Amino acid sequence: MAVLAFLVVTGGAGATAQAGNPSSAANPFFGSVTAAPASDATLKLSLDEAVGRGLKNNLGLKEAENSEKFLHGQKNEALQQFLPTITLSGDTGVYQHNLVTEGFGPDLISKLATLLGDRALLSGFSYVTRDDLTEGKVHYSQTLFSGPVIAGWKAAGAALNAASSDRMEAREEVVQQVTTAYLRAIAASSEVANAKALVAQGQVLLDHAQAAHQAGVAANLDELRAQVELQAQQQAQIAAENELAKDLILLKRETGIAPGQKIELTDPAPYSALATETPEEVRAVALRNRQDYRSLQNQVVEYKAIHTAYRSKRLPSLSFSSYYAESAVNGAGTRGNFVAMGTLTMPLFREASLRGDEDASRAQMEAVAAQLADLRGRIDEQVRAALLDVDATAKLVEVARSNVELATRALSDVSARVDAGVDDNLPLVTAQATLSSAESNLVESLYQYNVSKLELARAAGVVETQYRAYLGR
Repeated sequence: MAVLAFLVVTGGAGATAQAGNPSSAANPFFGSVTAAPASDATLKLSLDEAVGRGLKNNLGLKEAENSEKFLHGQKNEALQQFLPTITLSGDTGVYQHNLVTEGFGPDLISKLATLLGDRALLSGFSYVTRDDLTEGKVHYSQTLFSGPVIAGWKAAGAALNAASSDRMEAREEVVQQVTTAYLRAIAASSEVANAKALVAQGQVLLDHAQAAHQAGVAANLDELRAQVELQAQQQAQIAAENELAKDLILLKRETGIAPGQKIELTDPAPYSALATETPEEVRAVALRNRQDYRSLQNQVVEYKAIHTAYRSKRLPSLSFSSYYAESAVNGAGTRGNFVAMGTLTMPLFREASLRGDEDASRAQMEAVAAQLADLRGRIDEQVRAALLDVDATAKLVEVARSNVELATRALSDVSARVDAGVDDNLPLVTAQATLSSAESNLVESLYQYNVSKLELARAAGVVETQYRAYLGR
């Protein structure tokens, strides 16, 4: 967000200061400030606690907060232009003067003595004088009227409001990213649990095949097939555990927890159906709550004020200044001095510069207005896309649940046939693989459904306050 208000007030016409958008190759919202070193104890972490830690430690949010503080300081500097400035100064010193260098030579002194009829003035006259001067002054100054000062103050206030909206938008970003990372870790944890269960089933199948082979009621192929299936499931478990470990590292990075700290997620994967909303309803909520929309609205106000500030530089400005001083020379008592002065300043012969600044500020104002119009359309697009994703992923969850139920029943039926000696273990291995795939699809579908609901809450501008309501407990 360009901040020109302070530069307008201080006369920096055409200059630009960039604040609120630090240049960085990496996204600052993927970083955080580590709050404490790792400990031996396992940290139990709920979703709400993770969000709270993210809001406290996230690097991107801290940068947004610092940008707001920076603009608050600039606004205070702009405010000073309205307020009286009162300063107190005092000095004391010894001053030596050579009268000859000041024009009081012997000829002038002789003429002065003749004029005064006092020739004794010449005897013992010193052309070098020495004075002790002690002085105290109170200075007062104030701008009584200035168009750029008034418009600059309005622009500074709008810039600060935009920075406040940027900070709130940063909080929304943090909540969404932390919640998404937590949900991803839950999904990875479910994958590990499923992989462990399949390894246990594979071990039972291998033990059964070995026993049957040793008893002479099953072929060696059944034992080899069961062993291959067990090793495949063990590989899947290793991969799932590795993925979980990396997802937990990312979550700790998002929340400011030391990378080496052991954590345990206490919340299960949430699932609840979301009440049906129309695009028009969600868009109305978004236009009231989206902080990026508010930020652009404030930037429009800011640039209008900046444009007014440049135009008002053609107007005269009026200021008042004064001082009162008490002086003492060579300890001979004090003398009071007082000055009061009003200054009227009228710009002349600056039309080319003023028109250039005005045209540049008008272009910036029109550009921000165009961005605001574009954002209104983009909000409508994001809301509609998020609603479609929520509807589609909800249907995918239902299908995935049905597939898990069917695969579970098929595995049960095949297990009964194998136990009865009707079939070998090939159908059993196939049924186990089918169930494993169905459970993985369910975990991923549930994760995508929850993420799509978060995206909808973000599109509506309520993710920080209502993420729990959208996810469900």
